[in-house]
Amino acid sequence: MGTDQYHEPPSELPAHIRTFARMCASLSEEAEAIGWYVQRMAVEPDAESRAIMNDSLGEEFKHFSMELEFLLRRTPVWREIAQGILFTDGDIVQHGEQSEAQATGDDHGAG
Repeated sequence: MGTDQYHEPPSELPAHIRTFARMCASLSEEAEAIGWYVQRMAVEPDAESRAIMNDSLGEEFKHFSMELEFLLRRTPVWREIAQGILFTDGDIVQHGEQSEAQATGDDHGAG
């Protein structure tokens, strides 16, 4: 049954939370598929087969990105933290700590 993504009884969760959980599950599945394609392409000796897999990989990247954007649009604090990390240069962990502290008002984690 398709309720593995829930940690609470689905009937007790509001519709928007069930949608959120579904999108989180989809995001995870896309990430897993990306990992599978990368591994398959690394060992596939046939160039035509690798080209087809690479095309499929692009689809997985697109789906992952759309699902992430959906979740970020509905979770402002997540979006704020992500904006401090994504597409930046420098230390990823440092950006993450600073971004989290700024978004949550907790400067104890900032380094």
